[in-house]
Amino acid sequence: MKVAVGCDHGGFPLKKVVIESVEALGHEVIDVGSFSADVVDFPDFTKKVGEKVQSGEAERGILICGSGIGAAIAANKMKGIYASICHDTYSAAQGVQHDAMNVLCLGGRVIGPELVKVLVPAFLTAEYQGDKAGGDRFARRVGKIKKMEEN
Repeated sequence: MKVAVGCDHGGFPLKKVVIESVEALGHEVIDVGSFSADVVDFPDFTKKVGEKVQSGEAERGILICGSGIGAAIAANKMKGIYASICHDTYSAAQGVQHDAMNVLCLGGRVIGPELVKVLVPAFLTAEYQGDKAGGDRFARRVGKIKKMEEN
């Protein structure tokens, strides 16, 4: 799987650990920046990650900003991007399984490297269950979300 990774200055200190965690699972990273701790605007990197997922160049994305909140808000403005802050493994997996989450948002000033090492695998190994037997309710709900994008 190809995974787009982006961050602002607040997320930059965790970016290396995120990339290492993705690669440790055998996935390919598309690093869209930032490439330093210099102050930048998170929406710029959110857009880059979102576009990689929208185009299909990346199957999933991971965004890291100071809290994860700004990146999640910005990412969810993009059609077809289903992003959430997840600072626990249950949410990181369940968001994919039930809600078709395709972008994980992390707070670089909220969590540390050891938590990243379990959150990234929880997110990337999870599979959407809406197209599996018994996943009708998930597919129905995600369908309603997609319909909301049309308004």
